[in-house]
Amino acid sequence: MIHSSNQQGFLIAGILLISINLRTSISSVGPLVPFIREDLGLSNGLAGFLTTLPLLTFATFSLFAPAIGKKLGIGRAIFLGMILLAVGVILRVLGGIPLLLFGTALTGVGIVLANVLLIPLIKIRLPQKLGLMTALLATMMSLFAAVAAGVSVPLAVDLDLGWRGALAFWVVFIGIAMFIWMPQLWRKKVTGSGEGAPAKNVWRSKLGWYVTLFMGCQSVMYFTLTAWLPDMLISRGWSPVEAGAISSIMQLFGLVGSYFAPGILIRQKQQSTFTLVIGLIYLIGFIGLFSSIEWITYASLIGIGICMGASLSIGYVLISLRTAEDQTTSKLSAMVQSIGYYLAAAGPFLFGLSLDFFADWDYLIYFMLFFTVQFIYFGTYAGRDLKI
Repeated sequence: MIHSSNQQGFLIAGILLISINLRTSISSVGPLVPFIREDLGLSNGLAGFLTTLPLLTFATFSLFAPAIGKKLGIGRAIFLGMILLAVGVILRVLGGIPLLLFGTALTGVGIVLANVLLIPLIKIRLPQKLGLMTALLATMMSLFAAVAAGVSVPLAVDLDLGWRGALAFWVVFIGIAMFIWMPQLWRKKVTGSGEGAPAKNVWRSKLGWYVTLFMGCQSVMYFTLTAWLPDMLISRGWSPVEAGAISSIMQLFGLVGSYFAPGILIRQKQQSTFTLVIGLIYLIGFIGLFSSIEWITYASLIGIGICMGASLSIGYVLISLRTAEDQTTSKLSAMVQSIGYYLAAAGPFLFGLSLDFFADWDYLIYFMLFFTVQFIYFGTYAGRDLKI
């Protein structure tokens, strides 16, 4: 019994440490772009591409994750993802633009391999802790994304590490996660209740598409709003510091939603009602952004932040709840994250085009309201008590 308890303890610690590393290598780049651009002579377009490239690699390579997990075993495949992430983090700071781009792409491959496979792993090995572990996975990802964004410039400037040292710093946490994960390499391949059962074709499942498009809507809203919100507030007369502060506050309140949402969802037979409530709070929050009154803006963004955190957790939980066989869970996770990240990459770009065309920041709110309506629609159907 003690041995089994220790195994579970290492597994839980490993999941948490890996989740820490699933966003740091991305969120640490944005604040350092001015330093990278100046050092390497990047164009504005190429500098912007640095933040889009991981999303594109997520979307593309997530489709291969289930096959790799089936071949190696999920535990070993996740470890492989961490190796690729560590190599990518190191390579991108060793040379010029080609290595920077190649290393950045490689970090995306490593992250998505772990990201896709952690969800079925939790469902199989920790089924009694599905809600709690999903909550912790989403919360740790979001928390350390915020931490990495906040400390990147101090690492580069105050500790005199430069942009290369500030980006390479996060390989320390990857190494710790890999060390704690090593016991999973010696376990037999993950098996579960669906062992031997053929995976369903999630691409032909209407329910699978509801879950996928629900996750896609939340991804578009998150990445578009976080990319453009500071500029919108600055256009209204806010200082860059104030705009950055409220954006950070919004994301910190997202931790509340990401932590508590799974526990609520797991206790419900259907998740449609909770998803509807989150959608309605989104609507109220986005409508509130039309106001120029400062306290209304703050209140609206706090509500939106809680919803954004909850939405990510809802998406992860639905992947587990809407599938019966383990391999189907892996395939749905891959499908959801592939489509979701393609949409996430397109969202900020499409809004940028609309801003060029209309030159009106209210269109950012209209954009968010449109996807909120879709979020409610797809979430209502994805939340029904059915299995693919």
